[in-house]
Amino acid sequence: MHKTYRITISGQVQGVGFRPYVYGLAKTFSLTGTVSNNEKGVIIFVSGVENSIQKFYNKLIQFPPPVSCIKDSLIAQIDFQPFDDFKIILSNKSGNLNLPLTPDFAICEDCKNDISDLKNRRYNYAFTTCVNCGPRWAITKTFPFERNHTSIEKFSMCEECKNEYISPTYRRFHSQTNTCSSCGIQLYLVDTNSSKIEISQHNLFKEIAKLLSNGNIIAIKNTSGYLLCCNAENEEVVLKLRIKKNRPNKPFAVLYPSMEFLKNEVKLTEKQQKLLTSTERPITIISSINYKGNMVLDEVAPGLNQLGVMLPYTGILQLLANELNFPIVATSGNIHSSPIISENNDAFEKLQHVADYFLHHNLPIMHPQDDSVVKFSAKFNQEVLFRRSRGYAPNYLNVSINSEEKIMALGADLKSSIAFYPNQYLYVSQYLGNLENFDVYNRFTSEVNSFINIFEQQPEVILIDKHPLYHSSQYGKELAVKTTSKLIKIQHHKAHFAAILGEHNLFNKRVLGVVFDGTGFGDDEQIWGGEFFNYEANTMERINHFEYFDWLLGDKMSKEPRLALLSLVSNEMQSILVEKFSSNELKTYQSLKKINKLKTSSVGRLFDAVASLLNITDFNSYEGEAAILLENLVTKYDLKTCRSYLKSFEAEISSKEIIKNIAIDFKNGVLKETIVVNFLFTLANTIVETAKINNYNYIAVSGGVFQNTTLIDMLLALAPNELKLYFHKEVSPNDENISFGQLMYYLNVKN
Repeated sequence: MHKTYRITISGQVQGVGFRPYVYGLAKTFSLTGTVSNNEKGVIIFVSGVENSIQKFYNKLIQFPPPVSCIKDSLIAQIDFQPFDDFKIILSNKSGNLNLPLTPDFAICEDCKNDISDLKNRRYNYAFTTCVNCGPRWAITKTFPFERNHTSIEKFSMCEECKNEYISPTYRRFHSQTNTCSSCGIQLYLVDTNSSKIEISQHNLFKEIAKLLSNGNIIAIKNTSGYLLCCNAENEEVVLKLRIKKNRPNKPFAVLYPSMEFLKNEVKLTEKQQKLLTSTERPITIISSINYKGNMVLDEVAPGLNQLGVMLPYTGILQLLANELNFPIVATSGNIHSSPIISENNDAFEKLQHVADYFLHHNLPIMHPQDDSVVKFSAKFNQEVLFRRSRGYAPNYLNVSINSEEKIMALGADLKSSIAFYPNQYLYVSQYLGNLENFDVYNRFTSEVNSFINIFEQQPEVILIDKHPLYHSSQYGKELAVKTTSKLIKIQHHKAHFAAILGEHNLFNKRVLGVVFDGTGFGDDEQIWGGEFFNYEANTMERINHFEYFDWLLGDKMSKEPRLALLSLVSNEMQSILVEKFSSNELKTYQSLKKINKLKTSSVGRLFDAVASLLNITDFNSYEGEAAILLENLVTKYDLKTCRSYLKSFEAEISSKEIIKNIAIDFKNGVLKETIVVNFLFTLANTIVETAKINNYNYIAVSGGVFQNTTLIDMLLALAPNELKLYFHKEVSPNDENISFGQLMYYLNVKN
């Protein structure tokens, strides 16, 4: 006897080839019915033999499409309905959206083969995609994920593409991003006079490769924004790009033509290889110590023994890679500190004096995104997400929230992101940048409005940082008035701690929270950044911190490590400063110290002071440079020979004592590498000893300092078996996690 069932599937199930997969599976089990997207996910009606329906359902749940992620499913028998066949039908949106959005997916092997196959009709077509790959969030206007809800809707499918779209035997059956060279997106190359270079599409990437080989800088519009590209083996052009982009020292990311090419030049772990070829395809930071290629390493990554590498993740980059026999710099298309550019006219206006040529296309990008960045620690292979953007945003699936309120968290200023809870899902935006930059601020407000418009929901609660001068906080106050929302201020480091508690669902445990970063406005109106918290029974309390020292000249202190050193040295150590400051500067700053009332516990600034003391750098040309250069000195160490620069862990932890003892070692000729190892050991040991003294079983760490993978490895090595450590895995430890943490704090912490 035939029966009918209704199946509802929620999770990341739109824009991932779910409906075509359901169609094929239904045919396999001889079932009739329909499948469609709706505002909650996918809804299926199936009629047939009950045993076949159950087998169909089991296989669907156990073996879904490769890039999907099922969160919930429900199967229920309903009144029998006869169907002639099984069909994919158009989405029927009857309410507000309540489903995950879909991130961008790297080009799959099948599409990669299509564009490289001379006999395939998509040969050399740069926007080749299928149900398993291609842009999603980058082109999203609204959901459910249908072609007419994306910026690709302006390209009407030709007859051949339509035939693929409606034919179940094709891989592009119901692929919403389906186009070809006849009906699709057009690429064109222009020079700095905006004059079009007349060249056939067939030879376009050969020409671009030739231009790169000849030392040109090319602004290439990818599917998530522009990349500035040049030959990474050409010293002159890499230095030229540094000058023009106003990026003197910050390392550039490098795109390799293939995994084979990359493996010939560097040694990769299995985890690194897997990540480099994943659907997220982030920039992966690897060691360059045994580098065997011809890249100009000192110019690409000045002073570093690591390198950020990636593989082609779009058809555009793959077709270019097919013509390259050298790696290329592929850095965000912007001027330093500005947001990634995505519009043709904007790119030409802002990059006209940077790039020699522009590769434009006519697909509108709705949500520009930088490349995501990941690094693994050397000893324990702990994964650390440095930047969460393309391939990861805007979903956050690994959390269970039970709230009737619609909540928007506006994060911090330096590494801005937005978190929104408008339904049963949480959405965390891509990394947006530093809100001090006017264009970044505009991008931030645009993303806020985009979230509100996509979900057709106004926030009822708005969460902001306690810092009164943060642009995100000021905007939040205005938005709260405009939307008549409740406004809640949450302390910066408590948000960090709540973020790591939320990632690992630790709200039912007693946990030691350790938050080390550069800056954050404290409850006592001082600048925090070296904090120890206790969490238990929905209560969070600051139990210790690094001893306060003078916070001098605001943001200037984070840009000049010498100022942190000046703040931390004792009177008898003043001679250290003579070579770092003029006599007038010293006189001015010492006077400032005497009247200064603003103090800090920042471990980020402690890193700066150590870097200055060891003559590694007195000025940061990019955020965190001193800390990165410090870690860069560490190539090997033996924990058994490490020693702490602190005697006690029970009182406030003294940064001044650390600096004093480091100065003694340095004066006595101890190697810089040994000093840095001992410094990191001091921090790791302090954390573990604090946990032991206070009888903690769980430690959760957050803050930008925990991007230091040597520190992470030391913690893992020092912690006894009974002490469980928790690190960020789905959001970055830096300020990108503040929006997520604000939301976790609001929902779970009562003080």
